[in-house]
Amino acid sequence: MKPSRHQPVLMDAVLEALAPQRGGFFVDATVGGGGHAHAILAAHPQNRLLAIDRDAQALERAKVRLAEFGSRVSYAHAPFSAVVSLVEAVQKGKVDGILADFGVSSDQIDDRERGFSFQQDGPLDMRMDRSMQKTSAARLLADASEDEIEYWLRVYGEERFARRIANAIVKQRRFGPLLRTSQLADLVARTIPSGRSGHHVATRTFQAIRIAVNRELDEIDAFLQVAPSLLAVGGRLAVISFHSLEDRANKVALRNEVRGGEFKNLFPRGLVATASELRSNPRARSARLRAILRVQEEGGAQA
Repeated sequence: MKPSRHQPVLMDAVLEALAPQRGGFFVDATVGGGGHAHAILAAHPQNRLLAIDRDAQALERAKVRLAEFGSRVSYAHAPFSAVVSLVEAVQKGKVDGILADFGVSSDQIDDRERGFSFQQDGPLDMRMDRSMQKTSAARLLADASEDEIEYWLRVYGEERFARRIANAIVKQRRFGPLLRTSQLADLVARTIPSGRSGHHVATRTFQAIRIAVNRELDEIDAFLQVAPSLLAVGGRLAVISFHSLEDRANKVALRNEVRGGEFKNLFPRGLVATASELRSNPRARSARLRAILRVQEEGGAQA
């Protein structure tokens, strides 16, 4: 397995949020290529980490990147919504920090065979876990009703031309299935007006279909409901989002935890990439990090 080409976003902000120099047990719920995990483990010689990823290929790349840390790292091929049972399998007590990065990695986007990108032709797949998920993007679009497709585009992609695109997809099925990324991108380009400069008109459509294929918002909601309960007093949860739907879910969930009195909001407005980072990694432009700190035990007992 080749090492990851993915450049992790908001690295300095993540380290500020998690403060791994304290030492402890950490969870990277979306380990990807292992960039954030490597920095967390390197911050203290006794840090241990559970690396989780739904994408088996990503997990293998992370194992290459983190091999130097040996038994300090445990690995789990699973969705991050299963974080409670995964932690319980390797850690007896509470954890000191949890990170979740909800973005699609450069490794996934740049691999044409994964079908995440309209920028190069490949199979219309988009599955995060091809070993377990049966429904690809092609299958989803072949079986869904026009109303279902319109809903995904309107809600998940915030696409103003959702009905027009959904109708075009359903009409296309009379002539044959959509099987390639280039087919879907070309169909959208023929159906709606040109987008803003620098943004392909199919951007929102691909985002929406990817979210639907992987049930991403359901996964995020399930994760955010349980992750705070895993934290020890002084423990921190840091979450990176890349579009408004994710960020809205993060903001509401973390705000609700803070209102309960057991957590403190570390960055009330969130943190975004600096100008310096954007110059070296343009894909960080839409990333926003939010984080909370547990200040009391459950039930209100203060440490």
